[in-house]
Amino acid sequence: MDHKILKSDLLVKSIYDDISETMEYIEKPGLAIILVGDKKDSLTYIKLKRKKCKELGIQSFLSCYSEKADSKEIIKEINTLNEIKTITGIIVQLPLPPSFSKEDEYEILNAVSPEKDVDGFHSSNVGKLTLGKPRFIPCTAEGCFELLAYHKIPIKGKHCVIIGSSKVVGIPLSLLLLHAGATTTLCNIHTERIKEITNDADILISCCGSPHLIDRSWIKQDSILIDVGINHLDNKIVGDVNFDDVIHKVKYITPVPGCIGPLTIATLMKHLVDNIFI
Repeated sequence: MDHKILKSDLLVKSIYDDISETMEYIEKPGLAIILVGDKKDSLTYIKLKRKKCKELGIQSFLSCYSEKADSKEIIKEINTLNEIKTITGIIVQLPLPPSFSKEDEYEILNAVSPEKDVDGFHSSNVGKLTLGKPRFIPCTAEGCFELLAYHKIPIKGKHCVIIGSSKVVGIPLSLLLLHAGATTTLCNIHTERIKEITNDADILISCCGSPHLIDRSWIKQDSILIDVGINHLDNKIVGDVNFDDVIHKVKYITPVPGCIGPLTIATLMKHLVDNIFI
């Protein structure tokens, strides 16, 4: 079954090799991370990001706030970070706690300078991506797209269905695929007759966060599955796709864990280094 597994390890290695070579002749990039609350998953992701920064010689700084913090206080900190030249990238770890409204989140993300918005969430960068002229692309979405390109999987003319319409993955990935010539369908929790749609997908990407939601009844023969989901089930990390149930029906599939996650972090590190030259 190994021939069906889309792996990211060689792509990730090539990204880090390029970064290590570049780091020899540039000033150290700096990453500032804003954490609000103490969500376990967020703490884990930040730990992984800072560990990789240290390995690559990239400086990282962490500003922590309680879930009861005032959004104005966080925005003030971001404005300060925007002015520090040694910080080349700023990210706000999502999701924010439920105590923050969508408007709070919008204002916080848009406080980050577009030139330092290495996560690609500022409305200016979203607009540039929409027009096909991106500065920064959300890292997971870019990683998924580059994985398909790396494995030379045709996109032009294909029907690509995405389950999950978040600004982190679903929406930016749909734009990338659209600009590459795919016909894209973006599904959400309200989508009717969703299995009819997914059964027409040449490439199905799931980023909905529902463990083992996708089984063989959701897909057509020889389709390609990109599983972005990271879920906890029975003390194990699993994807949105029931891997064992679909493996005999798919042409290719990404494993969980160990594929999209490491590629997302590698893409973030690439943005930090590339931003030195922008």
